[in-house]
Amino acid sequence: MLSERAARAALAGARPKTLWLDDPSAPEPEPPLTGEAEADLVVVGGGYAGLWAALRSLDRYPGESVLLVDAGRCGDQASGRNGGFASASLTHGRANGLARWPEELDLLDRLGAANLAAMEADVRRHRIDCGWEDTGELTVATRPHEAEALADVHADLTAAGEPVELLDAAATRARVDSPTYLAGLFSATGTAMVEPARLAWGLRAACLRGGVRIHEHTPALDLERSGDRVEVRTEQGRIRARRVVLATNAFPPLLRRLRLATVPVYDHVLATEPLSSEQRAAVGWAGREGVSDAGNLFHYYRLTHDDRIVWGGYDAVYHYASRIDPVLEQHGGTHLRLAEHFLETFPQLEGIAFSHRWGGVIDTSTRFTAFHGTGLAGRVAWSLGFTGLGVAATRFAADVVLDLLHGEDTERTRLRMVRERPLPFPPEPLRAAGINLTRRELERSDRNGGRRSLWLRALDRAGLGFDS
Repeated sequence: MLSERAARAALAGARPKTLWLDDPSAPEPEPPLTGEAEADLVVVGGGYAGLWAALRSLDRYPGESVLLVDAGRCGDQASGRNGGFASASLTHGRANGLARWPEELDLLDRLGAANLAAMEADVRRHRIDCGWEDTGELTVATRPHEAEALADVHADLTAAGEPVELLDAAATRARVDSPTYLAGLFSATGTAMVEPARLAWGLRAACLRGGVRIHEHTPALDLERSGDRVEVRTEQGRIRARRVVLATNAFPPLLRRLRLATVPVYDHVLATEPLSSEQRAAVGWAGREGVSDAGNLFHYYRLTHDDRIVWGGYDAVYHYASRIDPVLEQHGGTHLRLAEHFLETFPQLEGIAFSHRWGGVIDTSTRFTAFHGTGLAGRVAWSLGFTGLGVAATRFAADVVLDLLHGEDTERTRLRMVRERPLPFPPEPLRAAGINLTRRELERSDRNGGRRSLWLRALDRAGLGFDS
């Protein structure tokens, strides 16, 4: 009860806004599309995936015109609300990649590392002020079975040539101090911290400078073949295009075949007030690395440029019938649980206040990674299902969809990961029942020493899952 009272006190003044978007440097919106328009490439969706597709198209096909539409404002959804971990992994972690594509995992790891390096180079080249920090990542164990699992992961990564360091409790706490830590795994490479909204706004600005026409507050309602073109119908206009990229992520896709391929999941986050010098000294964190814990239901957390702690994850909330609504971004029970977990992790920060609390919808597939494909005789391509490690993977996906639209045979398009599709989620009411049962069983597994129930083992054998 004391923990709950302290958590409520810490949340009392938190603004129901996304920290990253609550920024006076946010750009003014571009005007909506009205009337008729034409372009070689039309991109539907102004999050990371769509912005990278537009920007990479400028780089790869400089003579082609690009037009991008977004139903709201670029970067306002998942791209502006996440924790800001840019990971080299294209497979939602090595374990998921090993379970699904073991024969090409080395290639996927190489392509992921190259993609992250290229992303950093693009950020530097376009002078995007997004607080890029090559910090690496610390994974912490707070239960004995998690410490054992980290030792196994360390052995696997070391055998694969990855430079990772296995830490005991004292060494882990020397990096970031929490009495809950039993062990840690630190990787100095493969993860960078970024400020999410500023990354999206920087990509948007680079697109505009390069000649991309952007229309915000322009929902795309439908698309259809029209001779050798595709027509995209919007609320107040129509666009004729040679090629179309769909980057709508959690929101309803324009192609019916994709409607069961992903589900929208709400992730919730808190941010503290800036730490004082005494509070910062109490937690250490000299390396500013991103941190996540090793449970099935995990937290992720990091420092901002002004030394706030952003703390999110754990609950992945699915609403019946794949409901998406701005009112769902605030979830009192989840925010309270996150605050309690924060104070349990950092009891030395008792009395700290949270300045922001927010939520956002992401798209997840049954395989936890993005998937790609084409439709309308190859004139439309999509990437969907980025789940929780999508910040950098969106750039890779942009190159995949451009490869597919232009019929290019590349290392990317030959990947089994790219050629395969995830199994769909079932329709309601089975979808909600299965997701909520899986969520409960994952929580029970964390409490029971990592032992996986019959239900979870069945999902493992079927190659299915649910995660954020």
